[in-house]
Amino acid sequence: MVVTGHFDQPPGYAVGRPRGSASWLFTWTVSGGGRLWQGGAQTSAGAGHLVVLAPGTSHGYSTRPGDRHWRLWWAHCQARTSWAAWLRPYHAGDGMYVVTSAPAEVHGRVETAFRRMHADARWSGTGAPPDAGSPDGQIAVAHGSAARELALCALEEVVLLTTAGARPAAPRPGLDPRIRRAQELIDADPGAAHTVRSLAEGVALSPSRFAHLFSRQLGRSPMRALREARLRHAARLLEGTDLAVERVAAASGFASPFHFNRVFRERYGTPPGAYRAAVQGNGFQIASRTGENVPPKPIARHGNPFPLTD
Repeated sequence: MVVTGHFDQPPGYAVGRPRGSASWLFTWTVSGGGRLWQGGAQTSAGAGHLVVLAPGTSHGYSTRPGDRHWRLWWAHCQARTSWAAWLRPYHAGDGMYVVTSAPAEVHGRVETAFRRMHADARWSGTGAPPDAGSPDGQIAVAHGSAARELALCALEEVVLLTTAGARPAAPRPGLDPRIRRAQELIDADPGAAHTVRSLAEGVALSPSRFAHLFSRQLGRSPMRALREARLRHAARLLEGTDLAVERVAAASGFASPFHFNRVFRERYGTPPGAYRAAVQGNGFQIASRTGENVPPKPIARHGNPFPLTD
């Protein structure tokens, strides 16, 4: 079950649960501020902060002292297993997860996702789902399976948007920011028709200067980096979809299926079809010729005091 709502609480508002909750609690502060505690962990939440409380531990929350109000979206649910890896870096202790640096650019989309979750949770399963308008203090409970799954999908968007950009990986020391940006462009859309010229234009360098600087700093040419990104992308598609190998090749930026088969086998030691059969059928760990284990590993659950559920 998913229960969600939108509150705008005055000073003095407070809730305490000595036994905690049977479900996960997600809070997103829109304005004002709140104070939350769980076990021995506590945090102060301001606008754009996501705070998640795991079930089973005493917790409480209130309008933050000194604030005129606490306007927030909230949701109770059983969290999906896949969210564990996204939340784990933000564990503040005792099952509290605090994301306080989500980029300002995503705040509007996060609130839109909460509005959509509130609307989808009220869907009866027939006709069109309700409009994602003002919640007006209404609490929505997703009773039906379709409403529940749609609501969870919206909440998953919230978790991903807030955690993906909140703690970017530390840049490689000495790496030129233009080269880092070019690598980001490749990784974000490896199937695009990138060329040395288009990548160079994207970072305001001449093609020759860009190719030289990229190769010197990363130890491989831009086109070699692009091919490796495309092969990783293709491997993910083979692992997680039933797309035909030819479509996987095209979606990954390979013009020729024959070329794709050859370079994939060189990289992973097995043809694309056999790779998919091994990963999806038996879960075998296939070693690439570089020694990398390429299938995704199961999400470790240590560090989360309560297991997430599908």
